[in-house]
Amino acid sequence: MRLARLGPIVLCASLILTGCPDKQPTGPLDSGTVTDAVPDAGSGPVATSFTLRYQLGDAGLEPIAMTVDERPSIEPTSVLELRSSRPLRNYRIRLFDEADRAMISDDSVEESADGIVYRITLPNPLKTGHRYTLVADAQTGAAFTDSLGRELEDLRFEFQVAGEKEKPAPPPKKDPKKRR
Repeated sequence: MRLARLGPIVLCASLILTGCPDKQPTGPLDSGTVTDAVPDAGSGPVATSFTLRYQLGDAGLEPIAMTVDERPSIEPTSVLELRSSRPLRNYRIRLFDEADRAMISDDSVEESADGIVYRITLPNPLKTGHRYTLVADAQTGAAFTDSLGRELEDLRFEFQVAGEKEKPAPPPKKDPKKRR
């Protein structure tokens, strides 16, 4: 007789705990449940991004718009800073002049779980009117990666320093040789 009374209680308890099969829970109680649904294309790891800034006198760092279509113009500076949104592996970062020669600089890097901060300090300010290219590519091999192991495309970003290009000084005239 005791088992007969427990049967309906067990049945009701199991229905309450599992819910009705034809109705899906909705509302705020559903937010913590795990489902087998396919995640949206936007959810998942965000791509590694880069930001470039330059030091503007004593006013601090000014961002440079990294656009593909046009070459932004910046004020003369001797400090550039490249930040990544994730730590990087097997990378190198260089600054080239318009003749594709690597610029002499004193570089430093700060690595953290939030990414890297790569600072390029030049001995002299960049020349007005000249074009420069910042390149981030693989130190060894074909590609560099982020902390998630994803291969990243080489970053090649061109910008120009505002102002008129200085004309080079004419070479000094040679004294005519005296005849004997």
